[in-house]
Amino acid sequence: MIGEVTEYSMVVHGEQRYTVPNAIQAAPGLVVFRMPNDQSINCPARWRIGHHGGLAIAEAMCRENAFKGVKILVESGIDWTQDTEAIQAAVTGDAVGDLTAKLSWAWCESPGSSYMPGDVTRNGLYTDADIEEAAREAAKEGFNALDVSIAMSHTVPWMGLDTEDFNEAHDRICRAAGAE
Repeated sequence: MIGEVTEYSMVVHGEQRYTVPNAIQAAPGLVVFRMPNDQSINCPARWRIGHHGGLAIAEAMCRENAFKGVKILVESGIDWTQDTEAIQAAVTGDAVGDLTAKLSWAWCESPGSSYMPGDVTRNGLYTDADIEEAAREAAKEGFNALDVSIAMSHTVPWMGLDTEDFNEAHDRICRAAGAE
């Protein structure tokens, strides 16, 4: 059922399986899930679009972009309920390039293409302590609201937030830092 939270078995490193307990059935044959913290620790794009067979199709920095990517995949006309081999046989050459280009417009990239040094598994998740630290830094630097926004959009955990969550965090940081 679309929108249902489900358990998903993703394929990692070839044939190994890893169970993701909170995947969302986004469309027939497609799920969206947040990468578990013990997987791809250097990848700030924590949201994946997965095929029901377990392979990753794309990754996105934030949840809302992953769902935009699913919409593009559905509109491609490909029957994602088929098995992996059938899809790979049907989608070749120029079709792969076209689909990759279309997904990029939704800020979805090939799995494993994002990299940052260190553990960035908290991207898109923040605490009150993160807000306080960002506000201290913004106040120390004399940032205005635009400076805060620019700094946030390029750093963990802020760049992985959906729009509403980003705006809320930005407002809290600006208020705490006295940034206008």
